[in-house]
Amino acid sequence: MSDIDPIALAGTRARGKRPYFFKDPDVERVLSIAMAIAMENAVTHQRLDALERLIEQKGLLSRAELDQFRPDREAEAQRTLWMQEYIARVLRIVQQETEALQDTGMDVPMEQVMDELRDQ
Repeated sequence: MSDIDPIALAGTRARGKRPYFFKDPDVERVLSIAMAIAMENAVTHQRLDALERLIEQKGLLSRAELDQFRPDREAEAQRTLWMQEYIARVLRIVQQETEALQDTGMDVPMEQVMDELRDQ
């Protein structure tokens, strides 16, 4: 087992001040989240396409057989962990801004931040 915590790593911050492109910080947050999802999806799509083509070309499985696959418990547990890590990466900006508020002495619970984001 690795000592690396991917969920903690997803929240690491770059040095310096975050550049903002829109006047409304809420728009900036949503754009950041959408772009993280878009990048993850684009990379996944390319890799999945390559794998399916190679599997089919080698005559290992048809795409229909791939579509019918059902994971076992271990695979499902690994998928669940991956999903948690993925969500941590996607919501990275929310986590960082919450931490920034805490660094300034403002102790705002994460639930409050999430409620405020939902209400908008």
